[in-house]
Amino acid sequence: MRADLEALAQPRPPLTDGAPVDPVIAEVIRGTMETICFEMAVYVSRTATTPILNQSNERNASIMDRNGRYAAVSVGIPQLMMSSALPVRYAVDHIGDGIQPGDVFLANDPYNGGGHLPDYNVFAPVFSDGRLVLMASIQCHHGDTGGSVPGGYNVTVKDVWGEGLRVPAMRVVEAGKERTDVLEMLAANNRSPGYLGDIHAQIGSAQLGAERLGEILARFGTDVVEAAVDYFIDSTGRRFRAEVAGWPDGVYEADVYGDHDPWGNPDIHIHVAVTVEGDRLKIDFSGTDDRDELQAWSSYGNTRAYTMAQIACMTSPEIPKNEGFFESIDIVVPEGCVLNPPFGKPVSAGTHHPGTEVGEAIALALQEVAPDRAVPQVYKTGIPTVLVGEDPRTGHSFTDHSAEVHAGWCNAAKGTDGWGAQNASFGNLWKATTEMNESLFPHIQWSADYRTDAGGPGQWRGLCGAHYVKETLVPCEVYTYVVGMKYPMPGVAGGKPGAPNKLTLRYGSDDPYVVEHTAEWVPMDAGQSFNFDYGGGGGWGDPLDRDADTVLGDVLDEYVSVEAAERDYGVVLVGSLEDLTLAVDEDRTAELRSARKKEGS
Repeated sequence: MRADLEALAQPRPPLTDGAPVDPVIAEVIRGTMETICFEMAVYVSRTATTPILNQSNERNASIMDRNGRYAAVSVGIPQLMMSSALPVRYAVDHIGDGIQPGDVFLANDPYNGGGHLPDYNVFAPVFSDGRLVLMASIQCHHGDTGGSVPGGYNVTVKDVWGEGLRVPAMRVVEAGKERTDVLEMLAANNRSPGYLGDIHAQIGSAQLGAERLGEILARFGTDVVEAAVDYFIDSTGRRFRAEVAGWPDGVYEADVYGDHDPWGNPDIHIHVAVTVEGDRLKIDFSGTDDRDELQAWSSYGNTRAYTMAQIACMTSPEIPKNEGFFESIDIVVPEGCVLNPPFGKPVSAGTHHPGTEVGEAIALALQEVAPDRAVPQVYKTGIPTVLVGEDPRTGHSFTDHSAEVHAGWCNAAKGTDGWGAQNASFGNLWKATTEMNESLFPHIQWSADYRTDAGGPGQWRGLCGAHYVKETLVPCEVYTYVVGMKYPMPGVAGGKPGAPNKLTLRYGSDDPYVVEHTAEWVPMDAGQSFNFDYGGGGGWGDPLDRDADTVLGDVLDEYVSVEAAERDYGVVLVGSLEDLTLAVDEDRTAELRSARKKEGS
C-alpha cells in the first residue's frame, strides 16, 4: 500500500473563507502555539528513556490544522519539523470521520508520507463542539524498528519490509483508553528495552499538546483560532514571497554527488534546477540518479523536508515557519529517482544520504542568488556508528548509537566561522553527554577534540571537525555506513571544502579496519577502540581575504597549523608556536597574497 504522495503534498484549503481577525490576537495565538510545541518537545526530553531522546533531543513537535497544514513548529530538527505533516494528512484523508476525541495515532511509514521507519510520528486530534480543528504531533527517532538487524538501519536489505515494521496510521489510544494490545504488538517487534517508555513519552506529549490547544480554543473561541491560523499562514507566505521577489529571476542549477550507497555503488548524483520567477520558487530534481541497483533511497517526505529546511535557512529567521513556506514553493521530484523511490525500495539509510545532498544541491545552486545565506545546512555521516553486544551488568543486549560522538561538518557563513559541533539541519540536536553514555553502555570515551586543519579554508573558516576515540569494555559488533570521504562538505563563494571523514575500527590494534563504505557486524574485542575523524565544514569566501591576525589566532588555538596558514591562507608567520612568540610577517604576507591573487585572476 502506498499513498499518492505528490497529491498528499498539494496545497490544502484554509479553515475559513477569509474571516477577519485582529492581527494582534492572531500573533498571540501563533506565539502560544509555538510555546505549546516547545513544551511538547521538552516533555519528551524529560520523560523518554533512551539517550537519543532524553539527551540528544532527536524530536520535533508541530501543530497542524484539520486539513494537515502546519500552523506552528518547535525548535527541533528541521528535517523532522518539515516531515510531520504528510502522515497526519494521510490519517485525516483515510480515517476521516472515524477520528474521535481522545484518540492518539502512531505512524512511521515512509510510503505514506513519513521519512524513514525509525521516525515515529505520534499525533492527537483536538475537537471543538464535535468538530476536528487541530492536530498536535510529536515525531521522534527511535533506536530500533523491528527489522532483521538491531539499530533501525539495515543496509543489506533490498526492500523496506526488511527494514522493520511499517505503520501507516494506527490508534495507540482510542477515545481516551490506551490500546494495550497494539502497544504490546509494537513492543514485541522491537528490541529496545526502552521502546515502550519512549512511545509513552510521545503519547503523553501529544496528549499534553491537545490539552493546551483545547485551552486556546476555550479562551479565544474556535472561530477566532481558525481565522488566526489562516491569517498567519497567509502572512508567512506573503513575507516569504516578498523576500524571493528580491532575488534575480533565472534558472540556477547544481550537481552534487554522494560517495556511494551502502553496497558501494559510487557517485550518487543529485541534480537540481531552481527557478526564480517573480515571487515564486520552483525546485526541480529532474536528472537525478535513478539507478535501480541502488540501496539508499530518500523517501518523498524526506526529500520534501530537506528541501524546505534548506530554503528556510536561507530566508529571514523572522519569518515564522508554517504552511506558508510550502504553499509558496513548487517541488518537482520525478518518481523513480533516488529522491522519490519506486514503491518498496529501502529508505532508512537514504534519509541521511542522499537526503542531505538535497540541501547541499539547493544551497550551491542559489549561491549566485543569495551568497550570504547559501550555506549547505547538511551533514556528511552515513548512518550512526552502532555498537551491539551484551552488557554484563544487566545481562541484556545493548544497542549504542554513539550519540555522544556525533560532531562535525558545520559550514562557515558570511560573517561567521563554522561553530560548535552540528549544523542547522540538525538544529536542536545535542550530543549525548559522555558521562550518561558511559553509565548506560559498557564503553569509555578517551578522546573528544577538534582536528587541526580539518576546517575548510575561507574568508570565514569551516568547523574543524572532531577526533573521537571510544573503547568498548566488552566484546561487541559494529554496524555502520560512512560517506563524506570522496565528497566532503563543500565550500561556498570561493571557500574550500572541509576535511573528509575517516572511521577506523579496532583502532591502534594489529588488525585495524578502515571503513571504506560499510561495516557489517565487524567484531571488536573488549579493550579495542574505534576512532572517528569527523569531517570539517566548508569555508566561505576566498581564504586570501581572511584577516591575517585571525589566522594567527587560529594557529594559536590549534585550529590551523603554521604550514596551513601559509599554504591555504597566504599568511606567513614568524616565531615559535611552542614559545607562543608567533607573529604575522606583514610584508611577506602581503607579497604572497598579492602574488597568489594575480595567479588566480
